[in-house]
Amino acid sequence: MAAGASRFMPPPGRQRTLSRRRAAIESYFHVLHALMLRDMRTRFGGSHVGYAIVVGWPVAHAFMLVGIYTFRHMPAPIGDSRVLFFSTGAITALIFQYISREVMKAVLLNRPLTYYPQVKLIDVILARIIVEIMTGFLALLLTMSIVAALGVNPFPANPVVAITGYLAAILLGIAVGVVNVGIVSFFPAWQIGYILFTLVLYLSSGVIFLPNFMPQQIYDILKWNPVVQVVEWVRTGYYPELAVQVDYAYTILWSLTALLLGLMLERFVVRKRTT
Repeated sequence: MAAGASRFMPPPGRQRTLSRRRAAIESYFHVLHALMLRDMRTRFGGSHVGYAIVVGWPVAHAFMLVGIYTFRHMPAPIGDSRVLFFSTGAITALIFQYISREVMKAVLLNRPLTYYPQVKLIDVILARIIVEIMTGFLALLLTMSIVAALGVNPFPANPVVAITGYLAAILLGIAVGVVNVGIVSFFPAWQIGYILFTLVLYLSSGVIFLPNFMPQQIYDILKWNPVVQVVEWVRTGYYPELAVQVDYAYTILWSLTALLLGLMLERFVVRKRTT
């Protein structure tokens, strides 16, 4: 019996190799977990209140738009609910905006950590990405809960379309954020410049209006903005009657190309400047 069982056991050399790989993976996850905890404690003041404010800000942003339209007695551009219209647009755009901005800031604030041999720059980036995805997910859940409490159905008519739209916004934010890491490594002023740039992207992304209601020439130009594409992507999940055609291939390829460019900058530019 023992002889039969031994045939299924890997040789001693392979056992040592597997053990080393398992130890390396566990060590990597420990480093990643420690970076995430440090990130949350330093950015949010080490308190639940600080983190709650960050989670609640996108929600407050969406409801501020609702308040402005309600005060001016303006209806939603589509549908019967101002809350649902602005929530679907604002949360999508802000998920992209926060991820792309905070990934850039992570490298600027946590660069001294890369002096430790266990910590690499890509680990800092990945830890910040995970924290921002969790924050965006909680903001989305909080928004849906408030919308439901107000008596509005927060669930999309086509959940697959809406969920993939949110995932596309996350991918776009990661891609642009990694590119920002490369840019800010040799042009630190881009940290301020990008804030102004995202303001332009936000105002033209269709959060507060429907781009397809614009003249066709202007709409064709706006469609080059991938943020417009992801906002329309999510909204078509909530409003199947919305007369838009999302260019899914363009949006995904744009994000993947930007991500590849950002990883190349991180590998061949940022690392050399930090060594």
